[in-house]
Amino acid sequence: MSANVSVNQEIEMPEEQQQVTKPRDGADILVQALHEQDVDIIFGYPGGAVLQIYDALYRNPIRHILTRHEQGAIHAAEGYARVMNKPGVVIATSGPGATNLVTGIADAMIDSIPLVIFTGQVATSVIGTDAFQEADIMGITTPITKHNYQVQDVADIPRIVKEAFHIANTGRKGPVVIDFPKNISQTVFLDEIKAPDDIYLPGYQPTTKPNYLQIQKAIQALSLAKKPLVLAGAGVLFADAREQLTEFIEKYNLPVVNTLLGLGSIHGQHKQFYGMAGMHGYATANDAITKCDLLINIGARFDDRLTGNLATFAPNATIIHIDIDPAEIGKNVPTDIPIVADAKEALYALLKKDFPGPDTTEWTHYLNDSRDKYPLWYEEAGEEILPQQAVEIIHKLTDGEAIITTDVGQHQMWAAQYYQLNNPHNWVTSGGLGTMGFGFPAAIGAQFAKPEKKVISIVGDAGFQMTNQELALLKEFNLPVKVVILNNSCLGMVRQWQETFYEERYSQSLMPIQPDFVKLADAYGIKGYRIDNLSEAEAIFDEAINSDEPVVIDCRVKQLVSVFPMVAPGKGLHEMIGVKKP
Repeated sequence: MSANVSVNQEIEMPEEQQQVTKPRDGADILVQALHEQDVDIIFGYPGGAVLQIYDALYRNPIRHILTRHEQGAIHAAEGYARVMNKPGVVIATSGPGATNLVTGIADAMIDSIPLVIFTGQVATSVIGTDAFQEADIMGITTPITKHNYQVQDVADIPRIVKEAFHIANTGRKGPVVIDFPKNISQTVFLDEIKAPDDIYLPGYQPTTKPNYLQIQKAIQALSLAKKPLVLAGAGVLFADAREQLTEFIEKYNLPVVNTLLGLGSIHGQHKQFYGMAGMHGYATANDAITKCDLLINIGARFDDRLTGNLATFAPNATIIHIDIDPAEIGKNVPTDIPIVADAKEALYALLKKDFPGPDTTEWTHYLNDSRDKYPLWYEEAGEEILPQQAVEIIHKLTDGEAIITTDVGQHQMWAAQYYQLNNPHNWVTSGGLGTMGFGFPAAIGAQFAKPEKKVISIVGDAGFQMTNQELALLKEFNLPVKVVILNNSCLGMVRQWQETFYEERYSQSLMPIQPDFVKLADAYGIKGYRIDNLSEAEAIFDEAINSDEPVVIDCRVKQLVSVFPMVAPGKGLHEMIGVKKP
């Protein structure tokens, strides 16, 4: 020590030597990467393999919602993603935590919902040894994700996270899994690391702009058509292209129908909208597909529940298919004019061209007559409340402005038929996978995403019991979600098929013993209502839906009610049953 410096005197160090990097571990770097992606909410459930990550979240918080089951977490993230049109984020531990996410991952994949999912994993040194709570989540999720990663180096974390969000939310959207070994989250890293400024993925370059020559072909086909029809799917919503779709159909006076997942891409009461097509679609919508001479599919994948018997689907139509996923074009229905592009970009290109549109006067007149002749119908049952009536009352009280979530089954179809959506991103349902238990946690995610909106979860009594433990979140966060249980004490759609195709052999579809859902709600500290008859229905719905608190409404509907109209399995859209009221 210099004689000129006392023991207690502070030594002045050069500035570059004072800037010592604070030690961080992999979990800290992950949380920082999430902040850089503007993640504002995470749905998850902790466990041993992700404790380091949860400790980092404690020290550098991002809002975390502790669901009561991992399935609740991923469906909530799907609901958030669906109404926000941005990735939902999920975290779960290794082994059973990760495998409990699998149904939701598959659901998001088939319905093109952007998610980024973080799964804990055992330490890299014991991967493959059947260690405690080890599961090969990479192998399990490869067929049901857009991409998955397993982090092997702490230095890769910022890049991987940035890439994952990019992949999830571009092209055809979908889920991406990042598997995080425990030792990676614990590894201390002294150097400063950041994600690269630009993402370079040579094998992933989605086409968003349409080919000019294909647009020219589409315009020529449209100008020659006598009976054109637009089929609008969820791709219109994912591209935020409702405004462009509306302008396009109005400019050329084109009729439009929706897929189940495309509902909301056009105003539900637009005069040129002829309803949902498919197995339980409107008779006029299916008739329009059968009789059209030009079908312009924008952002739909021609799934079997839409098309019915492929041999008789749009038999006289030239098919234009606009889709951002080239794998979908020609996969099920032969396509005459393929256009690989983002729906908004394709509609912009079509709108830029000035050309004489088709004369659709006669065609529109025919469809209007058909709509008047074949409306949706049901047979009133006196004081017994019908599920269709319940949905009509909900629509009346909310004027089509609410966010609606559903599971799968009869209640889903009645909600799709009788609730006319005014706005895009207000319809949250499980389409391709058809997941029971989806609707209620999805409503929770939607309410977190849009706290100012009224969120109504229309569910069946069976599906609700798969994830009803998430009622705890309604109380904990005072989320004003309205849960409407269309309670028919059975697996409704299973029962309908057994009645129609199995000579009323109701094998394991009736559920005579049900919980008291009002008492169940009370057990969680939530207001519960029961509706037993039609005369009391509107007043109870009015009080419950217009309250500012969470509620559960047990609506005891008539049991043996079927969804009509219907395309039976193996039949074509022109062979619907139940079109006319008996």
